[in-house]
Amino acid sequence: MVPARLAEGNGITTERLSLRPVAPENLPDLIRLKADEAAFGLMLHGTRTPDRAREELEDDMEFWLVRGYGTWAVFERGTGDFLGIAGLMERPDGRGVAVRFALWPSCRGKGYAREAARAALAFGFRRGLKRIVAVAWEGNHASRAVLTDLGMAECDRFHYRGREMLVFEAFPPAG
Repeated sequence: MVPARLAEGNGITTERLSLRPVAPENLPDLIRLKADEAAFGLMLHGTRTPDRAREELEDDMEFWLVRGYGTWAVFERGTGDFLGIAGLMERPDGRGVAVRFALWPSCRGKGYAREAARAALAFGFRRGLKRIVAVAWEGNHASRAVLTDLGMAECDRFHYRGREMLVFEAFPPAG
């Protein structure tokens, strides 16, 4: 297992959220989140088993060590409640580094996903990324709205498991 405190300086605080690199203590929350159909069913590979969630946590921690960015556990600052995940990951299909987010259904309509994804994009661009992508199922209107509100533009499409997937992209702000 990767050391627990690999990325202490990579936390982000926004107006309402605290984003901290995922760590072993997040595993129980990640298992619940990733098994929840309403929270994770729209992710590209769907819900995860507890064993797969554990493997992904180990991969995510390793990714932080190698890349200096990755997946954050997202918490509400006022309560400390775990809301979900957001982050930056290299897509296995070669499309590039992607912003991703998955929060509890109870978070919908509150702007948390937008706030977390905006922080992740800014972090990536500060780390020198020249382009960040995102993928959303065509029927996932909420995620598509978040991505377009962040200034991401649709740039491609592909089919995956019978679904039309949209690819969005963003570039660092000018100046």
